[in-house]
Amino acid sequence: METLQYPIGRFEALPDYSPEMLAGFIDDIRELPTLVEMAVQHLDEYQLQAPYRPEGWTVAQVVHHLADSHMNGCIRVKLALTEDEPTIKPYEEAAWAVLPDVANTPVNVSITLLHALHTRWAALMEGLTDTQWERTFFHPGQGKVFNLKTHIANYSWHGKHHLAHIEGLKERMKW
Repeated sequence: METLQYPIGRFEALPDYSPEMLAGFIDDIRELPTLVEMAVQHLDEYQLQAPYRPEGWTVAQVVHHLADSHMNGCIRVKLALTEDEPTIKPYEEAAWAVLPDVANTPVNVSITLLHALHTRWAALMEGLTDTQWERTFFHPGQGKVFNLKTHIANYSWHGKHHLAHIEGLKERMKW
C-alpha cells in the first residue's frame, strides 16, 4: 500500500537548495500541467472515476486536487513575499475533494486552470532574488516555519507524486 500511496517516495526536505535545483523545481512546476493533460487525455469517464489505489481518490479528484493545492501553494509564496512570516491557512484536502465543484466539473477545467496558474507561478519564482527565496511562512497545521526554497521543492515533488498516481493506475490497468 505504501508504494501505491507514495509511488515516488515521501517528500524529504534538504537543509538547502542550490540555484540549479530551484531552476529545476520551477521547470517541474512549468511542465506539470502539460504532463497531467497528456496523462488523462484518452481516459473515458469510467477511467476518470477510478481510484488510483484502494480507498484513494479517483483520477478526477487527483486532477482537481492538484489545482486546489497548487492555488494554495502559489498564494503562500505571495503571502511570504509580501508579509513578514505570515501564518498560512491550512485546508481540509479530503473535504475539498468531495465538494460539488470536484464532482460536477470536467477535469479539463482544472487542467486549464493549472496551465494558467503554473505559467504565473513559474514567472513569479523566476524573478525571485536569493533574499526572497529565504522568505518564510508559518504552517500551523504542521507547527513549522518553511522558507520558499523548501516550499517549491515540496510542490515540485507534489506534482510528480500525483502524476505518478495517475500513470501508475494506467500502467496497472493497461489503459
